[in-house]
Amino acid sequence: MSRRGRWALAVGCAAIALSVTAPAGATVSPARSVPSQVPASDLRPGGVRITEAQIRKEVRPAEVKALGRAAAEQLARDRIGLRAVDNGYPQPTRTLSLKRHTDSQRELNAKFDPAQWGKFTDYFSSPDYGDHVALLPTGKVLVFSFEPVEDSPNKETAPTEVIGKENAGRAYVWDPARGTGAGAFKAVPPPVVDMPDGKNEPRPAPIFCAGHAYLPNGMVGVFGGNLGGNHGSGAKFALVFDPWRETWHQQQDMAVGRWYPSVVTGADGRQFITSGQSELGWGELSMEIERFPAKGTPVSYGPADVPLGQSLDQWKTNAPYMMDYPHLFSLKDGLIYGFGRNYDEQFVFDPKDESRRKLPDRPDGGMRNYGSAVALPGGTQGPDSVLILGGNRNDPGTYKFADGRWTKDTSRAFGRTQDDTLILPDGKLFTVNGAYDIRDYGNGPYNPNGDKKYRQTELRDDDGTWRLGPVQRLPRGYHSNAVLLPDGRIMVTGDELQQIANNPDIKSGMHGTMEIYEPSYLHQGERPRLSQVPYGPQRYGSDLRVGTSTPQRVSRAVLMTPITSTHSVDTSQRRLELPITGRLGNELVLRTPQSAKDAPPGFYMLFLLDDKGVPSTAKWVQLRPGD
Repeated sequence: MSRRGRWALAVGCAAIALSVTAPAGATVSPARSVPSQVPASDLRPGGVRITEAQIRKEVRPAEVKALGRAAAEQLARDRIGLRAVDNGYPQPTRTLSLKRHTDSQRELNAKFDPAQWGKFTDYFSSPDYGDHVALLPTGKVLVFSFEPVEDSPNKETAPTEVIGKENAGRAYVWDPARGTGAGAFKAVPPPVVDMPDGKNEPRPAPIFCAGHAYLPNGMVGVFGGNLGGNHGSGAKFALVFDPWRETWHQQQDMAVGRWYPSVVTGADGRQFITSGQSELGWGELSMEIERFPAKGTPVSYGPADVPLGQSLDQWKTNAPYMMDYPHLFSLKDGLIYGFGRNYDEQFVFDPKDESRRKLPDRPDGGMRNYGSAVALPGGTQGPDSVLILGGNRNDPGTYKFADGRWTKDTSRAFGRTQDDTLILPDGKLFTVNGAYDIRDYGNGPYNPNGDKKYRQTELRDDDGTWRLGPVQRLPRGYHSNAVLLPDGRIMVTGDELQQIANNPDIKSGMHGTMEIYEPSYLHQGERPRLSQVPYGPQRYGSDLRVGTSTPQRVSRAVLMTPITSTHSVDTSQRRLELPITGRLGNELVLRTPQSAKDAPPGFYMLFLLDDKGVPSTAKWVQLRPGD
C-alpha cells in the first residue's frame, strides 16, 4: 500500500471509532453515510457532528486531485473528528521522546570523529520557539514567534486563524556570553498594536511569518505578519528592531498586507519587499514590490540613526509570484534575483529603472516546498551564482543558476524539505534540519514521530561532494532555523511541533530549545587570533588594518554576513575573501570589497583563517559608502 493509502486508512479507522468514543455534547457526523445537516437527535448517542461549512474549509485541493472529491471530504471529516476528541498530549510521552532522541543521538554520533565531522554539544531550553532568528551585530541573537494557542503537537499551535488578542507575537534576545540558562534570555516584546480585525483588542504585534533583512546600521527590518483569519492573512507591519538598545520601532504601514513575504537588502541599502499572502487571506498573493525606506528618504547608516515612522513606496513593476517566500538575492551586478518556488517563476529585478525580466525556468519542473538556497561564494568578489537545495522530498538534486542559465549540481543523500543550509567561514556548506513535508516527518501531519534520516546533517566539501554527518537532537522541519555565531559555532532552533513534543516540562514556560553544533574546524587545534579591528565604518576599496597575535598562522581573511532567516529563507548569507596586501609584524593590511554591489552596506563578521580553514573568533566590521 502506498504511503498516501496507509495514512488514509489510519485516519479512516479513527473516524469509525469516533461514532463509539466521542464525548456526549460534541457535534460531528462520524461517517459519510450520515448527512451533515441532520438534527443532532438523529445521530447515535456520542456522535460528533460536522457541518458542511467545516468540511469546505478543511478539504484540501491536493487530496481532491489525487483521491477524488468524496475521499477528500471523508479525510476532511476524519481530521475534524480527531481534533474534536483530542484532549491533549501526555507529559510522559514528551519526556520519553526526548530521552530516546538524546540516547540515540549519543549512540549514533559516537562513530563521528569531531575533527572530521564536527560535534553537537549543548542542548538547552529557550522561552521562544525561534521560528524567526537574526544574529545581531552585538553578538546576541533575536528570536521571535507567537503566543501559542495549543500545547499539543497533534494540533496547530500558532494562532494563524485566530481573531483577537490571542493572535499575538513575542520576541526574546539570547546572549551567548551569559550561557544557556533562563537568565541568558531577555524578553523584547513587539510593540502593542490594535489590529484592523474589528475586535479592538490591542496586543503585541503578531509578526510571526513576516519577512526580514538587515538595515545598513545593523538593525533588523521586519515586514508583514499575521492578521488572522481565512487560513492566514497578511498584516501591513513595518517594524525595525534596534540591537543597540534592544527596542522595537514602528514605521508607517506597508500598502498591502503580507504573510510569508520575502525581503532582501540591495546595494543601495534599501529593503526590497515582495510576495506574501495579502490581507484578504490565503490564495491572494501581494505582488506589489515595496521599498524601505521610500525613495528620497535617507538610508540609516549609523547605529544611532534610528528610523522612526518612515514611509515605504512602491516600484512601478510588480513580482508575479503565485507561491509565497521566494528566495531573493542581491548579486554582484547590483540586481535583485528572485527564485520562486514554482519552476517558471524566476525573475531578475533592476533597482535603477524598477524593471523586471524573466529568467529561464528551473529545470526540475513543478513546485518546490520550503527549502534552502545560498548565494555561492565568489572569492574576493560578490556572489554571481545561486544554489537551490531542498524543498522536494523526492529530489536530492541541487540546482545552480549562473551566467544566465541553470545546471544540475551535485546531489545530496536524499530529498528533504524545510532544511537550512549555511555557508561556513572555510567556504564549505552545511545542511541541518529538514522533514518530509510541512509538519510531517514521515508518518502524517501533526505526528512528531518521524523518519530518523531527517536528523542527519550533510556537509559539502570544496569539490562539491556531499557527505552525511552527525545527527541533531530533534528532527526539526517546518519553522526550523540555524545561524552561524561569531565564535564559529552554529545555533540550531525552531519547529514548535517538535519542541513541544519533546518538552521535559510543558508547564515551565520555556517553550522552545536551542542546540549547538561545533564544526570540525573547532576540533583541529589552536585557532588563529584576531585581536583588533578599527572602530567605525569602513569604506569600499580601501585598506583595513587589523591586529593579530598569530600573524604567521593567518593565510586568509573572510567577511561573513550575519544570518536572519525563517521558513528556510535567508536572503543575507554572503562570504567574501579579503586580499591580504601587507604584513607588518602583528598587523595585517586587508583590502575591503570594491563596491556595495559586492557586499551591500551593513555589518559583517571578519574571520582570519589558517591554511587548514580553521577560523578565528570573529569581530564586527561595518561597510558603508563614502560621503
